Amino acid sequence: MRKAFDPWFYCLGICLLVFCYSCTEGKPGEIKDIVEEPAQMNQRVETNINEYLSAIGDKGELDDTTTFVLIADVKKYYSETDYKALWCSNEAFLPAADSLMLFIKESKRYGLFPNQYHNGVMQTLADRFAADTASTGDRRDAGLWSKADVLLTDAFFAIAKHLYIGRLKPDSLSARTDSLITDGFYTSLIQQVKEGKQLSGILQALEPKHKGYVDLKNGLQSFLDSADFQHKFTYVSYPYKDSLEFVQSLTKRLQEEGMLSWQIKEVDSIQLKDALIKLQKNKKLTVDGRFGAQVVRYLNNTDEEKFKRIAINLDRYKLLPAEMPERYIWVNLPAYQLQLWDQDTLRLESRVVVGKPITRTPLLTSRISDMVVYPQWTIPNSIIMKEIVPALRKNPGYLAKKGYSLMTWEGEEVDPYTIDWTKYKKGIPFRIVQGSGDDNALGIMKFNFPNKYSVYLHDTNQRYLFKNDKRALSHGCVRVQEWEKLTYYISGLDSMNYEFDASRVESDSIRVWLDRKEKHVVKVKSKLPVYFRYFTVAVKHGRLVFFEDIYNEDKIAREAYFSTK
Repeated sequence: MRKAFDPWFYCLGICLLVFCYSCTEGKPGEIKDIVEEPAQMNQRVETNINEYLSAIGDKGELDDTTTFVLIADVKKYYSETDYKALWCSNEAFLPAADSLMLFIKESKRYGLFPNQYHNGVMQTLADRFAADTASTGDRRDAGLWSKADVLLTDAFFAIAKHLYIGRLKPDSLSARTDSLITDGFYTSLIQQVKEGKQLSGILQALEPKHKGYVDLKNGLQSFLDSADFQHKFTYVSYPYKDSLEFVQSLTKRLQEEGMLSWQIKEVDSIQLKDALIKLQKNKKLTVDGRFGAQVVRYLNNTDEEKFKRIAINLDRYKLLPAEMPERYIWVNLPAYQLQLWDQDTLRLESRVVVGKPITRTPLLTSRISDMVVYPQWTIPNSIIMKEIVPALRKNPGYLAKKGYSLMTWEGEEVDPYTIDWTKYKKGIPFRIVQGSGDDNALGIMKFNFPNKYSVYLHDTNQRYLFKNDKRALSHGCVRVQEWEKLTYYISGLDSMNYEFDASRVESDSIRVWLDRKEKHVVKVKSKLPVYFRYFTVAVKHGRLVFFEDIYNEDKIAREAYFSTK
């Protein structure tokens, strides 16, 4: 007797099919394909590689826990090589695969994150293959070998890219002319692998040769030897966007430090203040019971976060040109330091004062165009509107008190008492100038270079500020303590390179002008390159030094690229 049609079971069956399809669409998961004849293994692996890659969507999700880094490049490579396996053959990994898995496992030594290159998944697969000593189970599974192969290719491509150009987004400041990954980049590397070249050597050849990078990477090795990555700590994002999220992360971090009981689920303001005071006293911080940059800086000073900062700074070197000029000026803003490099020799080192966080010194690349002896200071409009005009509204005599002159653009002096300062909101139709002299804010020497920010290097009339450890104090320009040595180096360079040029200026002439306190513009012929850069980790005397993240650039990079690593 024929059973009656049951619509309920029919609908259930359709739903199950839809559910199964939706769960695997764009995520192939794990294909099981046991090969009975060993001779057929390589062919079946090729077939499964094709199936794997065809099922993976543009987001590169292999399953719920594994995502490809460069799925488009991986698909392109295999499609051009008929989906032939690269890292395995006849139920075994090739030597290059073993080398790659070891490189991935130790990739922290390059400022990389092993699990971004499928370290956990690959170790699990390798263990499964190793456990099948009789070759009756996982070793016979072409699906597993195909999965391992495509993951290793993705890992190899990603490591190569990250060692070569880094993970930070290039911008207009990046000085590299070879920063794009060309069509033949990955295939040329694969060819070297196939030729049997040492895999670590292939990848290491992609790294920057900059001395700062080499020193930092060497410093990283010592750091890793003693770093504690076993204990996980909560990261506290500050300045914060979400106050509730901030309090939650701060509370958890204070609990991890033992400053708050784990029994507390919702902390009140009194409990939070008491915990902060306890922390500040124990760690010899400023005791005020408030959270701020100092407290957060301490709480985030874990080995995990230090490693991320090192990784960020290694990547910053990858944005520099492959070869630096023969001679150049290097200003590292967080270090408050200027260096003058000449043929890989440090010729000059000077303390500097850089911009406040609210008037930060920009990152830039330029060349010295001229030097001004006893310069006058034409005050920028930003300073005029933020500081001077509000003062003039209260007292027009402010300019005379500061030694400033109010001038028309034609050069005629204007009496500030005759001006209604209340009507100016965005700018004024005048120039405000401080004449040259020992009291001038620019000091007695200024170094100009073309840039859209109107900043420059200069001496200062506040030389006592160089004694401060924290020197983010200017309106954006960089004040140089050793301005005199820099002046004579530049003039000496012109004398050496342009010996027979009658228009060059001798160092002796500059000395005379300085003695006479005469204003002169010295055109620079050697056009010394200038780099303003942002590196918060360096090596001094063989030890890692972490500088304050004065402009929150590390925080921005960390949260954009390394928050989930």
